[in-house]
Amino acid sequence: MKDRGHARDEVFGRALGWRRAARGFVGAAGFLAAAGLVAWSAVLAKQATWAPTLAEFEIRTTTGARAPESPRPVQAGAAISPESAVDRPFEAGATDEIEMVEVAPAPGEASAVRWFNGRPIRPSKLLRMRVTAYSPDERSCGPWADGMTATLHSVETNGFNLVAADPRVLKYGSLISVPGYAEGSVVPVLDCGGKIKGSRLDVLYPTHGEARRWGSQWLSVTVWEYADGKPSPKYWEARAGIKTGS
Repeated sequence: MKDRGHARDEVFGRALGWRRAARGFVGAAGFLAAAGLVAWSAVLAKQATWAPTLAEFEIRTTTGARAPESPRPVQAGAAISPESAVDRPFEAGATDEIEMVEVAPAPGEASAVRWFNGRPIRPSKLLRMRVTAYSPDERSCGPWADGMTATLHSVETNGFNLVAADPRVLKYGSLISVPGYAEGSVVPVLDCGGKIKGSRLDVLYPTHGEARRWGSQWLSVTVWEYADGKPSPKYWEARAGIKTGS
């Protein structure tokens, strides 16, 4: 009886030891699983809160080997060199880079000062841009074809002669001239578009047929500035009073 009881106690002790060992193993495994779950949750949370950065565009000068940190002031009476405004056909897959060329007076050329809304303006820089066209109807504007631009101007402002641009490149109210558009007149930037980013520019035409005939072109766009020393007007101050300059 004594030997049998001793053997039973020994078996019981071994079973208790294995049970404790198994419990410890399960506890360790549970801890590791919990730690892994926390780490995995942290990764998912980081990925869920990450957002892509805004599209970037590059401004390059072509007047030197190294681009200056900021453009130099443009002298009054500056004129555009014809060589810098040579057009090139649109190339499929071309990147939307903006090429900026400072406008410098050419020897012997007359003053390039013009007028817009009764104020003198002068060229300040050239931007190499991909220029497309749109019309104010549903085929170009979709459900937003309400006869108004993004700046709440009528599409008939300036005789339908206005453009849409990326406000980060050309802010609303900027004055530009586009070769072949509006007979070379200076026109305002009063609109934007979902696909008009970086070096893209959209010129407005009254009809869809005219817009389609324009197509897509790479052009040297002239940016103008006021030459009378007064501040530029706010683009919303005279929504119906803008007139084409000389």
